[in-house]
Amino acid sequence: MQHSVLKYDQKRVNLNEAAFSCSICLDLLDIPVTIPCGHSYCMVCIKGFWKGKENDSRSCPQCRETFTSAPALVKNTMLAALTEELQKTGICPPAAEHHYAGAEDVACDICTGKKLHAVKSCLTCLASYCEEHLQPHSDVAAFKKHKLVEPFKNLQETICSIHNEVMKLFCRTDQKCICYLCSVEEHKGHDTVSAAAERTERQRELEENQLQIQQRIQDREKEVKLLQQQEEATNMSVDQVVENSEKIFTDIICLIDKKKGEVKNKFRSQQQTKVGQVKGLQEELEQEITELKRRDAELKQLSLTEDHHQFLHSYSSLPPLSGESTHSSSIIVRPPGNLKDVTAAVLELRKKLEDILREELTRISLTITQVDVSPWEPKSRPDFLTYYRNLTLDPNTAHTRLMMLKKKKVIGVARTLHYTSGKQL
Repeated sequence: MQHSVLKYDQKRVNLNEAAFSCSICLDLLDIPVTIPCGHSYCMVCIKGFWKGKENDSRSCPQCRETFTSAPALVKNTMLAALTEELQKTGICPPAAEHHYAGAEDVACDICTGKKLHAVKSCLTCLASYCEEHLQPHSDVAAFKKHKLVEPFKNLQETICSIHNEVMKLFCRTDQKCICYLCSVEEHKGHDTVSAAAERTERQRELEENQLQIQQRIQDREKEVKLLQQQEEATNMSVDQVVENSEKIFTDIICLIDKKKGEVKNKFRSQQQTKVGQVKGLQEELEQEITELKRRDAELKQLSLTEDHHQFLHSYSSLPPLSGESTHSSSIIVRPPGNLKDVTAAVLELRKKLEDILREELTRISLTITQVDVSPWEPKSRPDFLTYYRNLTLDPNTAHTRLMMLKKKKVIGVARTLHYTSGKQL
């Protein structure tokens, strides 16, 4: 093992990494404790080593010194500080915690204290081993014939609870694993085979099931892809329809606004004409009133003249009064009589538009709800006829065994191709 170098008080001291490792877990000391014989261990490791042993049998794992009473385990602060400093400086790496077995891992059955996770399980030994403790199965000839498998828990389940033998047989009658003694006693006369043979049969069924599942996965993935395409097509179609509908409704609104403006302009034009006529007549009447008031004032002034000669001369020189006004008899104050009819016509138009919109929107809603998003496949004759096309066939390029009708070259697909064995039609 390589040596590391630690600078302390400006002196170079060679340190062996193993000197700071626990001989039980083989990792850097974690919460180091020193027992009376002088050897140091991780507190968890030495407690696990002594667990379940009697007080008089507690001994040091290295020197085997036995202690009459359980030694008090106190943290060695100097070693703890030194190992912590070694970890900080990188001279000695920290303990490889990820090698220890977790709650879901298979632990090594040989490790004491902190158990490492197992890399293999032996069906012969009925035990699981970490990489270090598995080494004898590779080095010792007696272990090389043992059956090693991937590590798994509950190895004892492979042992028959009645005969304490490895269950190497499978009873097809009772559908359970059994040992050899079970086959000649409780399961005598049953259809039994070796567990390996049953595994081969079940493995074949498993592979067939896997193939079926994989095929179904491929089919479902294709269906999902089709549905995605359907979704994209639906989104594109609906977006296009919505865009077109918005344009159409906008055009309808613009058309209604235009017609509303036209009707409004017509009424305003008629209003200006009628009001102009009224104002013209009003001006004439106001001028006549002014003239009449002026004449009335002159007559009043003349009536106050005391000189008879002057009165007669002035009165005879007055111009004659014009004829009576004919406007008062023809003027009738009332609103135009056709306004109510126009309002009624506009209300009728609104009602018709509401009825049309309600009916058409209901039809559009029914059309939308009837849209089928599932992949469509033709099933009936009318469905297939949607793909009907007329074909123009060229007899010069047709196969020699393919005969065509001479009278009709453009006919339906179902009646176009005739496979014959050399016979003329």
